[in-house]
Amino acid sequence: MAIFGFSFAFPFLSIFISHDLGVHQGRDLDLWTAAIASVSGLSMAIASPIWGVLGDRYGRKPMLIRSMVGGALTVGLIYFAQTPTELLVLRFLQGATSGTVAAATALVAAETPRNRVGWALGVVTSAVALGGAIGPVVGGLAGAAFGLRLVFLGGGILLLLATIPVLLIVREGPRRRREGSQLGTLALIQQRPGAVRALSVLIGAQGLINVCNSATQQLVVLRLLEMVTSGVAAVTGVAFGLAGVASSGAAVFYTTVTRRLGYVRTTAIAAVMVAVAVSLVAVAPWASVVVAGVALNGLFSGVVIPATASMIGLETPPEAQSTVFGANASSVALGFFIGPLIGGGVAATAGVPAALIVVAGLALVLAALIAAGAREPAR
Repeated sequence: MAIFGFSFAFPFLSIFISHDLGVHQGRDLDLWTAAIASVSGLSMAIASPIWGVLGDRYGRKPMLIRSMVGGALTVGLIYFAQTPTELLVLRFLQGATSGTVAAATALVAAETPRNRVGWALGVVTSAVALGGAIGPVVGGLAGAAFGLRLVFLGGGILLLLATIPVLLIVREGPRRRREGSQLGTLALIQQRPGAVRALSVLIGAQGLINVCNSATQQLVVLRLLEMVTSGVAAVTGVAFGLAGVASSGAAVFYTTVTRRLGYVRTTAIAAVMVAVAVSLVAVAPWASVVVAGVALNGLFSGVVIPATASMIGLETPPEAQSTVFGANASSVALGFFIGPLIGGGVAATAGVPAALIVVAGLALVLAALIAAGAREPAR
C-alpha cells in the first residue's frame, strides 16, 4: 500500500516539472529531474543510520509508522509546490523522514525465523513490486484525467491510509538489549571466514542495482517525452505497471531457478539481462519497444534484488541482522541518489540514449561484481 502511494505519483516527476512547474525540455529539464529525483536518496542515506539507532531503542514498528506518516506529509505537500526549488526541498524532506521499504525490511528480518528469512524477504520484494506495478497505471490515468497535482495529493492520502493496517495488525516481539558495541558485531561477522568480504560485495550490489533502476526510471520518462506527443503520463504508467508485475512475479518464483543454478549464477545472469533490457530502451524506435524493454528490466531486476537480499540474510549471523540490513539500507539510498545524477548528467551532455547505454554498462559491472565477489550461501 505504501509503495502504491509513492509510485502513484513519483514516476511522473519529469512531466510535473515540465508541465506544472514550467521547466522547458532540454538541458534544464534533464538537470532538474536529476537533482529532484536524487536528493531524497541523499537525505535517506544520511538519516537511515539515525533511524536505525532509534529503531533499536524504541522498536521497529514505530519506525515503520514514522516512515509512512513522514512520506504521507511530504508527498501530499507537493500539491502546493510552485517552483522546482520548492519541489527539491520537499523531496529532501521526504527522503529524510520516510524510508518505508528499509523500515519494513528491518522489521521482517528481525521477526522472521532464521530459516525463513530468504523467503520472507522475497515476499517483501514482491509486495513492493506489486505496489509499484499498480501505482503508475492508476497514477498515469489519474494524471491524464485530473492533473498531476491532485495525483501527488492522492499519493499522500494513500500513504496515510497505509498506516492503518500497521497500527491494527502488526506486532513486534519484545526487544532484547544488545550486548557489546559495533566492534562486537563486526567480530561476530568475522567469525565466519569470508563473511565480511561477501557481505560487502552483496551490499554494494544492492546499491548498484538501485543506481541502475533509479537512473533508468527517470530516463525512460525522458525517452518517452521525446517519442510521444500526447498521453505520455498514461504510456509511462503502463510501462512501469508492466515492469512492476514482472518484478513481483520474479521475486516470488526466482527460488525455483536458484535451486538449479544457485544464487550467484542466477543473480549474475539476471544482471546481464538487465543490461540487455536497458540497451533495448536506448535503441527502441517506437514507444511500444520502450514499454517492452522496461517490462524486461522489471522482470530481471525482480531476480537481482531479492536474491542479493536473501544472500545477505543467509550470510549474516542472527545477532547482527539489524546492523547489516541498516548498512544495506544506506547503500540502497545512495543508489537512489547517485542513479538519477548519472542518468541526468549524461543525458544533459550526450542525450538520453547515451545515458541509457551507460546504465547498461553499469549493469554489466554489477554482473561481474556478483560473479567474482559473491559466494554461494550454505544450504
